[in-house]
Amino acid sequence: MRSNSNLIILVVAVTLGATAAVLARNWLAGHARSAQAGIGTIVVAASPLTFGAQLTADNTAEIPWSTATLPDGTFATKEELLKDGRRMALALIARNEPILRSKVTAPNQPATLSSMLDPGKRAVTIRVDDVRGVAGFIQPGDHVDVVLIRTEAESRSNDSYSDVILQSAKVLAIDQITGERTEQPTIAKAVTLEVSPGDAQKILLAGNIGRLSLILRQPAEANAESLRRVTERDLGDLPAPPKPAAASPPPQAPVAAQAPPPAAAPKPMTKQITIWHGLKPQEYDLPVYTAGNQ
Repeated sequence: MRSNSNLIILVVAVTLGATAAVLARNWLAGHARSAQAGIGTIVVAASPLTFGAQLTADNTAEIPWSTATLPDGTFATKEELLKDGRRMALALIARNEPILRSKVTAPNQPATLSSMLDPGKRAVTIRVDDVRGVAGFIQPGDHVDVVLIRTEAESRSNDSYSDVILQSAKVLAIDQITGERTEQPTIAKAVTLEVSPGDAQKILLAGNIGRLSLILRQPAEANAESLRRVTERDLGDLPAPPKPAAASPPPQAPVAAQAPPPAAAPKPMTKQITIWHGLKPQEYDLPVYTAGNQ
């Protein structure tokens, strides 16, 4: 009787174990299939790509990527990337970084500065130096504010002032360096910005009436702030610059006393007489002597 009970318990245990194993295997298989269904591929850079580099099958690669977290503008395969024609890099792309449509040209389009502009935007260049260019720390991709500074002579008034004429402008290029960031500060002579057509006109006009300087800002601070004009009065009580001393006139040489002009000699008194020689008269002037000139 006891042996029959043990046999029944053994059969039930084996049955339950087999059922659990089948259920576990089915769950694992279904989980693996669902996981595989959520995995796709994405094209990344197989080596660092600089501005103007041509994308090929050798410098790109396909890696697995979750379809739920795919970035916008990616390419699933190399064939999708290269099928319509040659593409060029418009920015520095690091190794294993996803290749986005915004960082490459359209098929068969050259890698020029104009191809980097967003629709409706313009590129305008500002002349800078080591101070107005934030000591060379501005890099392509940064955002800056543009400030107009006018001195007394330039403003035709008694005050110098500064105005922020543009906020959060994207930097496209530093000199001829486009889309590349350097580790060391670079003293630039020109900075090219991406702005609207109206802002481009403001910058060009401001460059002719004063000096332009740049203020580096965080890219996340894209909202424009309400700013006012800053004048010399906002700097506090500054001592007035010393006025140059008036130059004293050079000493003049003493004027020598002039001798009075000599007195004119008195004109002698004369008297006219007429003497006839035959029928011809002849006139003569004879001096007349008085008591004063004898």
